[in-house]
Amino acid sequence: MEFIAAGIDLFMHLDKHLAQVVQDFGSWTYLILFLIVFCETGLVVTPFLPGDSLLFAGGAIAAVSGLSVNFLFILLAVAAVIGDTVNYAAGKYLGLKVFARFIDPRHIEKTHRFFEKYGGKTIVIARFVPIVRTVAPFVAGIGAMSYGKFITYNVAGGIAWVAVCLYAGFFFGNLTFVKNNFSLVILG
Repeated sequence: MEFIAAGIDLFMHLDKHLAQVVQDFGSWTYLILFLIVFCETGLVVTPFLPGDSLLFAGGAIAAVSGLSVNFLFILLAVAAVIGDTVNYAAGKYLGLKVFARFIDPRHIEKTHRFFEKYGGKTIVIARFVPIVRTVAPFVAGIGAMSYGKFITYNVAGGIAWVAVCLYAGFFFGNLTFVKNNFSLVILG
């Protein structure tokens, strides 16, 4: 029960906890944030990690600390792209082996057709939808979306997602209203 309470506290007060991480770990904060973004996007079993709010908080903390927001942008965009690529590969090479007995082959074919028609839009838009962001690349891999198409939209979506969330935090995260209502902002 304490674990759940600690998780809720971490999520609700991410700005304070991230500031403490920067204070305690300095430059290692970059690696910590990279790993969290990679895991949130790359491991289909970790969609609960706070991607959007972490990026926003990272931007807000960069505005008042020694963290470089531009270096964070490059690093976290790379983490997001690599994470989704790993997730896509897991879906492509392991997905059917693991889930074949549970999934009707007709659904696999429908998934393939869907990703051929709407895959690019899905990969980009999914970046901005928690949980869907983690599942979409895996399903794209299962649905045999072409890798060339996937990586093109993965890069575009990863850059857009990190830029919007991180720079929003950088420019707006330290406004008095946002600071006083940070837990509401990250929920919204």
